[in-house]
Amino acid sequence: MKRALLFLTILGLFLVNVGAQNKLTADTSLTKLVWLGEKVTGQHTGTVKLQSGWLSWQDNKIVSGEFNIDMNSIKESENNTMIIGHLKSDDFFGVAKYPIVKLVITGSTPFDKGNGVVSGTLTIKDITNPIEFKAAMQKKDEGVWFFANIVVDRTKYNIRYGSGSFFDNLGDKTIYDEFRLKVNLLVK
Repeated sequence: MKRALLFLTILGLFLVNVGAQNKLTADTSLTKLVWLGEKVTGQHTGTVKLQSGWLSWQDNKIVSGEFNIDMNSIKESENNTMIIGHLKSDDFFGVAKYPIVKLVITGSTPFDKGNGVVSGTLTIKDITNPIEFKAAMQKKDEGVWFFANIVVDRTKYNIRYGSGSFFDNLGDKTIYDEFRLKVNLLVK
């Protein structure tokens, strides 16, 4: 009888802990992802769409999450089809073979005063690397917004086209290794 009571108590505590986690789903229609790639002679910017995503929230921090970015949706702000085609090619993201970029969140610091640091892994072209970035959070009527500027070193994902780190004498054709992804994420 004592064992049964102990088991029920432990089970109850476990269920209370599990119940305290909130699973929030991304609103893919209102979430906005803006990319920026720079080179010696200028820059290109555009958007890409979030295909799906969710995060678990507990004790004022992100416990876990997973987000899938649809690389077929990549756009360039001036609708330059040559640049879009090149970004989708094997020189860059190899979209035909790798249509999804995946961000897995493994946790965060508490979002004290609305700011925290998020940790996880980023997978591009089936290559996974750890990632960490600062994020801000705001609760609004439509849900919870998270804002981040994520810096990604593309060469860690075997995207080396035009990289001065791997090729000599590129001059003004050099494309910088890091690109930025500005995230405005809405979860409900």
